[in-house]
Amino acid sequence: MGVKPARLLCLLFGYNERIASINRHRLMNWNDLLQQASPDTQAAEANCALAPVASVGLIRVQGEDARTFLQGQLTNDINAVSEEQAQLSAWCTPKGRMLALFLVFQRGDDLYLQLPRERLDAVLKRLRMFVLRTRVTLEDASDALAIAGVWGDCLGSQLETLPEQDFGAANLNGLTLIRFPGASPRVQIIGEPEALANFWQPLADEGTLAHEQSWTLHNIRAGLPTVVDATAEAFIPQMLNLDVLGGISFTKGCYTGQEVVARMKYLGQLKRRMYLARLSGETPAAPGDALWSKESQSAQGAGRIVLTAKTEDGGQEALVVAEISAAKKGGMRLTDENGPEVVLSPPPYEVPELND
Repeated sequence: MGVKPARLLCLLFGYNERIASINRHRLMNWNDLLQQASPDTQAAEANCALAPVASVGLIRVQGEDARTFLQGQLTNDINAVSEEQAQLSAWCTPKGRMLALFLVFQRGDDLYLQLPRERLDAVLKRLRMFVLRTRVTLEDASDALAIAGVWGDCLGSQLETLPEQDFGAANLNGLTLIRFPGASPRVQIIGEPEALANFWQPLADEGTLAHEQSWTLHNIRAGLPTVVDATAEAFIPQMLNLDVLGGISFTKGCYTGQEVVARMKYLGQLKRRMYLARLSGETPAAPGDALWSKESQSAQGAGRIVLTAKTEDGGQEALVVAEISAAKKGGMRLTDENGPEVVLSPPPYEVPELND
């Protein structure tokens, strides 16, 4: 005996309502994590912590020519990216100035470009201009996937295997895990919001739900830069130490800005490098802010802020690009001669010019 149309509509309506309720509940789990990760929760030193990373976005790259297209645009060898290996890679102007710095990773058959959300619209619009007849599609995937940073000893108990090398990747229960550099084990996890929330559940009792600022502080201490609106076209890749961080291939062939980047390696004298910095006082600093030094002879100034984060003691740590000759003499300050002192130190990896 068939179901009457009115009854069928009721059943369908009830089913759709249940599905909608389930979806709302799933989304609420992740939203709860976002809301609970208060800016006051600074947990960079925690033995087990998760921080939702909401300030970054994702561009999904699909199609038969996806790798060929990116190979002609970015500084690194895209053919080295796999489900087991992610990489840093810059996108430059023809003059070698960085428009964006991507974390490139593979998820399934697709490639993803991770960058700050504030840069996504401008970068996606410009990147699409170069697609032409190439069989590739570029789309904003920021709302389809959620991202979190997890660090601490608890990773060993939650994960059967942790990628050994920096930017090594793995897949677990629908999640993409990428190991990040740092003094303690830490991974970035990408996946659907529900899957990420479920990942955190077994760790919630022993772990701390931290604000994104804690993850940013870890990136600063690891010497990992980014490019935001305020610093777009401000740096060539070597200024941000990408040659040391494995973000440039000098053997892959041509890409936009390659002539300038290669000339700096083989013929140029690099005058600016990225340092770790600690800022005194309470004056807040932001990416793009200028540095001052009486020792600087450059019309471009002594340097610029790349990235900042607050510390548990109320101070600020930062990544800065500074004139090497001025940095070696000390006395760096924020903005002008009356600004807070900026104390520089080398990043936690070997940078040739800083040891001369």
